Amino acid sequence: MAHTINVDIVSAEGQIFSGEAAMVFVPATQGEIGIAPRHAPLLTSLKPGEVRVQLASGEEQLFYVGGGALEIQPNRVVVLADTAARARDLDEAKAAEAKARAEAALSDRSDTIDVAEAQLELARAVAQLRAIERLRKIKS
Repeated sequence: MAHTINVDIVSAEGQIFSGEAAMVFVPATQGEIGIAPRHAPLLTSLKPGEVRVQLASGEEQLFYVGGGALEIQPNRVVVLADTAARARDLDEAKAAEAKARAEAALSDRSDTIDVAEAQLELARAVAQLRAIERLRKIKS
């Protein structure tokens, strides 16, 4: 296992994934980061999006994170997510409903809404829908 890196994805709900990977892709606030074994140490924050874990076998596992923090060490990656789920466990109807609700809140400025909160809800819903769509492409 010389060419793998240990990956842990955890949230307040518990551990979502723990295992060895050949490559990991995460949605950092400044852009997507690709992490290979022996990556330079790094601490950064995450935005809502998908985490892709490429196993040594070539299989790719997808996860949704609602934001959080990332710690990279040469032999270990830790994703500390605000919320996290396996892409296969996401509910497309709920994500689409949340997206529509956030878009409506942003377009209707007559309410006293918290714009930042609505934008975050929209970003999370869009990230969930993207993870679901990518999972569909992998399966087909």
